[in-house]
Amino acid sequence: MSSLTYSQNGDYLIPNLVLDPAPAQPLGKYGRMRQAYLKTHRRLIYNQMLLSGSLFPHLQEVDETAHQRLEQMMPQLAKEAGATEELKTRDPMQWVGLMNTCKAQAEEILMAELINN
Repeated sequence: MSSLTYSQNGDYLIPNLVLDPAPAQPLGKYGRMRQAYLKTHRRLIYNQMLLSGSLFPHLQEVDETAHQRLEQMMPQLAKEAGATEELKTRDPMQWVGLMNTCKAQAEEILMAELINN
């Protein structure tokens, strides 16, 4: 962290704080979830990261990691649940239900490992 400079305002010295601009790429679902968790449950860490300029890179990294993990987990979970291509053609509604269950399981794992950690 760089050294702070101050401005005199009457009898008080006010720190000259400038936040880094938000990145051009918007945060995804998991980055926003991580941000909400930090803001609500880890306020000190959130403020430290915000003031040091490391918050948005951290949130983007969490979002990217979560998407990669989701892509890795889904085929395995679908295979274990029996959501095959054959089932997809035979009973699409059951296949959709199984895939939704698999995604919910994967997101629960992501919440425990990446978001709320």
